[in-house]
Amino acid sequence: MTGAGTDKTKTGFDLAGPVVVLVEPQLGENIGMAARAMGNFALSRLRIVNPRDGWPNVSAQRAAAGADLILERAELFDSVEAAVADLTLLFATTARAHDQAKPVVAPERAASEIVAYMAGGGKAGILFGRERYGLQNEEVALANRIITFPVNPGFASLNLAQAVLLIGYEWFKLSTEGALPFAMPERSERASQHQMQAFFENLVRELDRVEFLRPAEKRATMLVNLRNIFTRMEPTKQDMHTLHGVVMAIAEGRKGPAKGGVLDGAQATRLRALLAEHEQASSTSETSSTVRGLARLLRRNPTDAERILWQALTRDRRFAGTFKRQTPVGRHIPDFVSFVHRIAIELVNPGETEAITNDRASRKAWLESRGYRVIEMKAASVERDLEKELARLEACLREQK
Repeated sequence: MTGAGTDKTKTGFDLAGPVVVLVEPQLGENIGMAARAMGNFALSRLRIVNPRDGWPNVSAQRAAAGADLILERAELFDSVEAAVADLTLLFATTARAHDQAKPVVAPERAASEIVAYMAGGGKAGILFGRERYGLQNEEVALANRIITFPVNPGFASLNLAQAVLLIGYEWFKLSTEGALPFAMPERSERASQHQMQAFFENLVRELDRVEFLRPAEKRATMLVNLRNIFTRMEPTKQDMHTLHGVVMAIAEGRKGPAKGGVLDGAQATRLRALLAEHEQASSTSETSSTVRGLARLLRRNPTDAERILWQALTRDRRFAGTFKRQTPVGRHIPDFVSFVHRIAIELVNPGETEAITNDRASRKAWLESRGYRVIEMKAASVERDLEKELARLEACLREQK
């Protein structure tokens, strides 16, 4: 998806953050996800004490989702004492009370103290315990402070990466003064009163044409309410241009043969007559190009009957996935074709010309000579009794088998 993930074109923060110490992590995936959380909030120094599954760890690399540099620079230690030996301010994270007489703080308070302490040149670190049972009393005893989280006491255990992420977020927020990575783009200049008035007059004129503003005694109130809708929006000049275009498009109606993508019977007949006559009058190479162009036009602009039948063919389990619409078979284009069942469906519109009839007969003969069965359905029958036509088609499919 466009815009998802890390933007490789942007430069990340290079901040001096606290050391993250993972004590005897059991799963490589958790180490990788913890590294990913660190990367999210510009924490770069990772120390690992006796990882159960050894190091380096392929599972950790897979779960890091791009935080490879943090894993590559990670330091390995045999004991907690060795991992924290050079640190002068140490926090231990835990969800359990260890009954030790030392300050217990929330992540926000710990982050605030870390930022201030490191600004003065101090070295700070945070201990994170094992997935199964956290930190032992002896390990918590090494810390100056305890960090715990305001969580549901009946379900207090956090995933290792979640704990790293929560503390990383609070530290990063303070270190960067809560700056967001992006903001709303600047809008175009606000619309002037003159522009809004011109739009409103145009809107009212079109509403009057369709007699929307009635009864007459409520017209003034309705106009005030309408005007307030747009003034509350504080629209820009571009907004006004767009709204004006919307009103005009609705007022003028859909243009062209499509009428919103549906041809009426007369238009379909004229278009198919053009296709039939061109086939009879043109050379093979010219016909191929024109036929395919008209096929695309017909596909984008089905008749009501074709649209109804196509919806049934795609949704009904008896036929779903086996038929294609307006697909060339050689130089011919039947309305629907199933290459699997070698069946072509031709819709017959009322009032068709002799050229269309002859063209259909020629196409039918060509298809049948190549092993296709051609089924003709009257458009009126499809619109009037679709299920009857579908039952006829199902019977043909059974016969083909």
